Amino acid sequence: MAAWISMISDEDAGPELKAALKVAQTPHGTVDNVMRVHSHRPNTMHGHCVLYRAALHDAANTLPQWLQEVISSYVSVLNQCDYSYANHWKNAAHLIGDSDYAASVEKALTAKNPGAVFDGAELALLQYAEKLTLSPGDMQESDVIALRNEGLDDGQILEANQIICYFNYANRSLNGLGVTTDGDIVGFYAD
Repeated sequence: MAAWISMISDEDAGPELKAALKVAQTPHGTVDNVMRVHSHRPNTMHGHCVLYRAALHDAANTLPQWLQEVISSYVSVLNQCDYSYANHWKNAAHLIGDSDYAASVEKALTAKNPGAVFDGAELALLQYAEKLTLSPGDMQESDVIALRNEGLDDGQILEANQIICYFNYANRSLNGLGVTTDGDIVGFYAD
């Protein structure tokens, strides 16, 4: 079972769902369960897909893609979301391109100790991600100032914020509906 709720098959999809499924296709030509779980409400599938691509796969983003995926993975670790972690850690490791360094990063993230491998702006972003994920009501302007002090501009801060916010949304959606990777091709990049 890929989720705790039913998912409408492509064969049983009406015109609105067929259109949403077409938009939600991955580079592999499939639709992952993270999107397919919206099949009873194609409008939320479409909205989810647009938000995901704007937050994480937009050409206007200037944070390195590997770092975007590391932030995504860390939020997923903090939220105990196996689905997102499986996909986005695979992406991060691929983009890092150095298996030994990737193993060190993964160990630090899963231990919730990013300071073991990161410093500077990268560590500041992961600390910001942790606070925004676990204690959103405690956020202060000083949290953003700390990012600026590490050399990040306001556009990059917004990028990180939107990645963090998106993954908090997605992790809760996935965990709340029991979505698994059963039948998915895990990871965005072809091996």
